[in-house]
Amino acid sequence: MTLSSSATHFAIIIPAYNEALTIREVVENALQHTPHVIVVNDASQDATAQIVQQTAAILIEHVKNQGKAAALQSGFIKARQLNVDYAITLDGDGQHDPHNIPQLQAAYAQHPQHLVVAARLQNRENAPKARLMANKIADFWVSWAAGKPIADSQSGFRLYPFALLEKLSIRPHRRSGFVFESEVLIEAAREGFDFVFVPIASSYPEQRRASHFRPGFDITQITLMVARKLLKKGLFLPGLFRSLRHKPNIFISSTTKETP
Repeated sequence: MTLSSSATHFAIIIPAYNEALTIREVVENALQHTPHVIVVNDASQDATAQIVQQTAAILIEHVKNQGKAAALQSGFIKARQLNVDYAITLDGDGQHDPHNIPQLQAAYAQHPQHLVVAARLQNRENAPKARLMANKIADFWVSWAAGKPIADSQSGFRLYPFALLEKLSIRPHRRSGFVFESEVLIEAAREGFDFVFVPIASSYPEQRRASHFRPGFDITQITLMVARKLLKKGLFLPGLFRSLRHKPNIFISSTTKETP
């Protein structure tokens, strides 16, 4: 497959921890879109690193497990060294289809300098009920703190403009990488960035490791993070009002109108 010249303008970052069952397929599909595929192996205890070494991807090794947030930040640093314009993140467990990347790029082309999020809005019945409920709770709290409606606060499939990454200064949360991804949304809104959401199907492949997401624990950590931010803002009631009054900016295609 011949890549276009624009394929060198972005990097794909894949944080990986014990992803031996799925990492090869994810990496090979990602390489169809750009040669700049970065896998951050967060001290996996299986053959994740060895499998990645058999591909053309760039491998970054963490000697000790540091969590998803630290893995993402290592990937961002490496991507910046490649002099790309933006970075796309996706998980290594197969739930994100790299073939949806052009949809995120199309949304970004129409909404420059927005944080683009692949929102799992299609076939949501495929999601485990406990996880779906936990995601909805997180969406409510994160939307309130951001002051903007957020369609899927827990999706790790995102397009990050480097203009945004350069402004963010968030300490990685060792106990829960999902806190980091939620906090990014809040801090992006504080910095004046908007969001655009690209609908994708919910996908939970059978041949993958168990999810690292712990609905009870991780949502508690996210809620505590949001509560601290809201208390500093005096509960930020205008943010709650805006998040409930408006609808998320949903991008469908160049020929389909977005949700206002």
